[in-house]
Parts: sequence; structure tokens; C-alpha cells
Amino acid sequence: MKFDEFNLDTEEFSLEHLLDSKKNFDLIKQFSVPNNAAGLENYLKNSALGDENENYARTYLVKDKDTDEIVCYFSLRTGLITMQISNSSMGQFDAIPAIELSNFAINENYRKEHPLAPKFGFNVFYVFIFPLVREIAKYVGVNSFYIYALPEDRLIEHYKTMGFHRLSPEDEKFVQKHVKPEYDEGCIFMYQTV
Repeated sequence: MKFDEFNLDTEEFSLEHLLDSKKNFDLIKQFSVPNNAAGLENYLKNSALGDENENYARTYLVKDKDTDEIVCYFSLRTGLITMQISNSSMGQFDAIPAIELSNFAINENYRKEHPLAPKFGFNVFYVFIFPLVREIAKYVGVNSFYIYALPEDRLIEHYKTMGFHRLSPEDEKFVQKHVKPEYDEGCIFMYQTV
């Protein structure tokens, strides 16, 4: 199968690249997140297009096939995980090729309108995000998949159920010092192998 023929649509939901339709830019105006995650809403509405144009990230929309509403969005970018070599007294490090889930948010407006719907975050991760990452890994050397999670115990535990792990405090400090972007200040680094 060619990558451009790769399709993850389900009976109820479709996966679209942000730039697939001009209509998507009107739809994202209706996207909302709780106040503690306002940066995720701001990214989608004000920064995603710029990152697309600069080839910094790709943003995808999961949409309801019946209503055409955005259920959620996520952004992926390539990156690396910098790890200190444990037996190195010279402070040497190794870089592990990876993909970053740089943004991931459920549309609060959609959630309110569909209260009986399944847990969107968990399902979207396994139906859309992780399969897309695995497909990308067929074409690009990638060892790991990582996120910088908001420092909320509930969210950290949620990501653990999705297969993400935390590093030891010493290794996490090293990664944050050498790789962590400024916009993820205070977030918790978590990873899993692809």
C-alpha cells in the first residue's frame, strides 16, 4: 500500500489532514477545550497553519462522519530523545529518533453534545494516532513515540494506560534540559517504543 492510500477511517469517524479542506478552517473556530488546556485550542486556531507551512508539524482532525464536527485534533512532528550514556563519565549522550505527539485535544463542544460517546481520547489514540505513527515508521527510521504531558496526575495515569512510560527522575531531568521545547515548560516527558 502506498502511504497516500493509507486510510484509518471508521464507520463513524474520519481522519483528515488540516489542509484537506478549506472548510476545516471554519470548523476549527468551533473547537473548544477546558481552560486548563487553552494552549491546545490556541495552537489549533493560531499556530497549526504556520507549522504546516514551515513543515514543523502536521495536524490531523478526527471528524464525525454524520455531522462533520471536529471530534478532536492531534499534531505530529519528528524529533529525538537525548539520553545520557550511563557508563560515560564525559557527559556523552545518544540521540534516539522519535515522533512527538505535540498536540492532542478533544473538542469540548463535541463532547457536550455527545455525552454517551465512548472515551474519545483513548479510542482516538488506538484507532488513529498510534496506527498513523506505525505507518510513518515504515518510511522513516523511528524508535520511539513521545509526549510532554500536562503535569496532572489524572492525565499522567491516563497516558500510562496508553502505553507511555516515565523516565527515572535523573534521566527525565537530562531530557528536559537538552530537548524540551520552551512551550512545554512544566510538562512531563513520557515515551513508548514504536
